[in-house]
Amino acid sequence: MTLNRREFVRLAAAMGASLAWGGSARASTTGWHERRDLYPEGVASGDPDSESVILWTRRPFESGGRRELTVEVAEDAAFRRVVARASAPVSAESDWTTRVLVGHLKPARVYWYRFTDGEGNGSRVGRTITAPLPTDPRPVQFAFVSCQSLNDGKLNGYRRMIFEDERAAPADQLGFVLHLGDFIYEVVQYPDEQPKRYDRTVYDVGRIPDGGQTGKWHYPLTLEGYRIVYKGYLADPDLQDARARWPFVAMWDNHEFSWQGRQSIQQAGGEPRPGQTIKVAANQAWFEYVPARVKAPSGSFDTFGTVDVKNVKIEQWDDSFLGIEPNNLKAINSLIGYRSFRYGRHLDLLLTDQHSFCGDNPTDGEGVEKIYDEAFEGMFSEPATIALDAGRTFDGGKPPAELTFGEVRIPNPRKDSPPRTVLGAAQKQWFMDALRHSTATWKIWGNSQGALDERADPQNLPEGLTKQKWPADTYAVFLPGYDWGTAFHERAEIYDLVRDAKITGFAIVSGDRHAFGAGYAASLLPPAKFEPVGISFVGASLSSPGGMEALEHKLPKDHPLRALFLADRPSGPPDWTHNMLLKHGVRSCLEYAKSFDLKRALALSNPALAPHVEFVDLGGHGYATVRLTGNEMRTEFVCIPRPITRSDRPDGGPLRYRVVHTASLWKPGERPLLRQQVIEGDPGLSI
Repeated sequence: MTLNRREFVRLAAAMGASLAWGGSARASTTGWHERRDLYPEGVASGDPDSESVILWTRRPFESGGRRELTVEVAEDAAFRRVVARASAPVSAESDWTTRVLVGHLKPARVYWYRFTDGEGNGSRVGRTITAPLPTDPRPVQFAFVSCQSLNDGKLNGYRRMIFEDERAAPADQLGFVLHLGDFIYEVVQYPDEQPKRYDRTVYDVGRIPDGGQTGKWHYPLTLEGYRIVYKGYLADPDLQDARARWPFVAMWDNHEFSWQGRQSIQQAGGEPRPGQTIKVAANQAWFEYVPARVKAPSGSFDTFGTVDVKNVKIEQWDDSFLGIEPNNLKAINSLIGYRSFRYGRHLDLLLTDQHSFCGDNPTDGEGVEKIYDEAFEGMFSEPATIALDAGRTFDGGKPPAELTFGEVRIPNPRKDSPPRTVLGAAQKQWFMDALRHSTATWKIWGNSQGALDERADPQNLPEGLTKQKWPADTYAVFLPGYDWGTAFHERAEIYDLVRDAKITGFAIVSGDRHAFGAGYAASLLPPAKFEPVGISFVGASLSSPGGMEALEHKLPKDHPLRALFLADRPSGPPDWTHNMLLKHGVRSCLEYAKSFDLKRALALSNPALAPHVEFVDLGGHGYATVRLTGNEMRTEFVCIPRPITRSDRPDGGPLRYRVVHTASLWKPGERPLLRQQVIEGDPGLSI
């Protein structure tokens, strides 16, 4: 919908942004000369629509209050055709950051922008792109990324992405980058205390004042601590170059606030604690450093504002496990991140927040640890997980009084509890309404957490391999209660809506698992009815260590189940049988670890285990790109080697593989179908 200038002024104010209004083109008169050293975090743009985009920079000054920059937006990189020019205030109160909403732009257009101070000292030049009109039928192309730990890795994936995009035809270039969270990791190691993690160098991203500590991990408890981490991350040249090339659309995950936290509860390795002031600080730092269409509490042009909260224990919860303690509600509502974007005729992008309204992990219930056997290396009973997740709604309101695992029986701690929620009641209603009313060809759920089930079939292990036998005809899940992979009840509500409303073109793009994954969105798996309603993708981490790396360093060589995770060759690194376990099952893994004969191993695949999985790589790094047309979604995984050091090559270094998954648009009542193609490299045991 086209807005007039007055409406744009109100919109900009609500987002804590200044306004630049497009008009007739004319040459620049600012006397700009580039001084990147005075703009140490570069420039960025975010959340484009068909007539506007948000621009950002940080220009610190040694002293003083409010200062004024000038922002220019041009149709050309030489700034001979400047179409918008405005004041951009900075102040110590906002850590010298500024946000400018540029309106009255043309749709699907590349623009260049830059900032200049009163002495003519200028930022680098940034490039941004507006969205197509909602009726525009041209293809939509974007990348999705997540998990960019700079404490122990480098962002070679961005360098590869830039290299390929610069050489692509204009019609094949990316329109935006979707960042699905863990933009920063608030838990920080210091190189002088911990010089190595696994085989990685620990890099310095800053020292956190007045923070907390668990082991050798430090984390912020104040606004200043979060700001220091953002500045440490934005010193990275590849991240700066990516933000200067494309508009980013971002949603936070857990590490923008707290590693194990939820709502306003802070937790990092130790006991949970009230963290209302910490949540507000985290929200403010995200607002200051990530340009997004989110509403600032202040409603002002240049600051986040003050949210008066105290750290108070949450003792009362509503029926969706939302803490109704007033300070908790004020803290989590200080910044609402969930939102939607229309991008041409073919894309409605719906972004959800998986942590601010999330209920507790049902497997933390009293006594549940008794039905978990550590000998099975992270596997947990799927039936027990389903029962715990559903609470009192299990089996139409007939939850079991007890949960069992082999001979162990415990009282069901959640038989009287409401089902677990990830989204919370209000956000879930918003999301389902947006999904139901979408008119775009493709309805893509931008989700910071993976939604594909990760399960195994330890019931097929041979006798004697473990002391306790896994219960017959019972599957196992990994990471119960961690993400959408075991959020069975709420996920089914969403998928049932897609089925019953006959919604086609439903797809999920997600992150957080430090893995690549491709498959189908289905509520249940065999022996229950397998009914996929959409397609689902997980993007690997840009740099953060993944599950296979941890297993390589931590799983003992003599572990009785090692073959299910790693197959040791006489020389060289082990093969990643964990990927095979999730797609084909234990019999395939055991055969492969014995013979290294892939054909024989796949002949033993369990067809009932993972009909929802087409691809899984728990050791992948890199990014994914998506191309949408009126009849097809094409998702490409671009996997790079483990990014331990920064590549000195302009292309970011070699590739491990490039794999494409393509789906034609299906009709109501039809099942989606993914077609897979290895373009280059070797994905190993991922297929």
